[in-house]
Amino acid sequence: MIRSMTAFASGERATPWGTLSCELRSVNHRFLDVGTRLHDDLRTLEPALRERTGARLSRGKLDLSLRLRAPEGEGALRVDATRLRELGDLAIDLTARFPGLHTEFAQLLQLPGVMQAPASDPDALRESALALLDTVLDELVAAREREGAKLADAIRERLDAIEGHVATLRTLVPVIREGQRQKLEARLADLPQPVDPGRLEQELVIALQKLDVDEELDRLAAHVSEARRVLGLREAVGRRLDFLLQEFNREANTLGSKSVDARSTAAAVELKVLIDQIREQVQNIE
Repeated sequence: MIRSMTAFASGERATPWGTLSCELRSVNHRFLDVGTRLHDDLRTLEPALRERTGARLSRGKLDLSLRLRAPEGEGALRVDATRLRELGDLAIDLTARFPGLHTEFAQLLQLPGVMQAPASDPDALRESALALLDTVLDELVAAREREGAKLADAIRERLDAIEGHVATLRTLVPVIREGQRQKLEARLADLPQPVDPGRLEQELVIALQKLDVDEELDRLAAHVSEARRVLGLREAVGRRLDFLLQEFNREANTLGSKSVDARSTAAAVELKVLIDQIREQVQNIE
């Protein structure tokens, strides 16, 4: 199943200690690169979170956010009076030493340790957080597969077009060869001295061999078949397709370098355009 590396998913889960919220946002990247933003009570989960995501995703830059929103209502938060008193005494002392210093009560409440949520059960909170991550990962993978299906369709359309140009070139090659043979024979006929028939045939063979593109066309056809096969695999195929496109490009370049006819040159240019369009799609495939 082709997967895009660009997707977004989110979810929430209620717990006795507040509401867990998880967001996953991914974009294309050569490897799997996971960045985390975690609530203080969930920081110890980071290795497990990375392990879970690594088991489901193989490529992409992933931003993982996991927050715990305190429950609403009476008793949801409490003030650590001892901590607040210590900070208040410190503020009074500093104000005496620095007359220009002004400390507001609201600022004291925002300092770490002053406002506290009810004590949580670390193991239960961990289990809830991992369960939420699994659910959101399912949604992210599904979104990547939906987007990947669109990318695969776009690639198949261009593979069909490449196949069409290869078929056209196969019909053109004999015509181009015959035209080149006639031109060469005409030039040799204009020479003031007669040319040995054996030497003439030898020169014709050498000239036409330089124009032979049958192998390039055969390899392009084989690459098209391989690309279609890879698109049907149920695994990450982005790197494999990227390598295959290098082979596509090599054959298209060779066709262009061997071209002596405007029609074959135009076909080679169209092939390179199609290959570049496929490359743009492949850059976003896992």
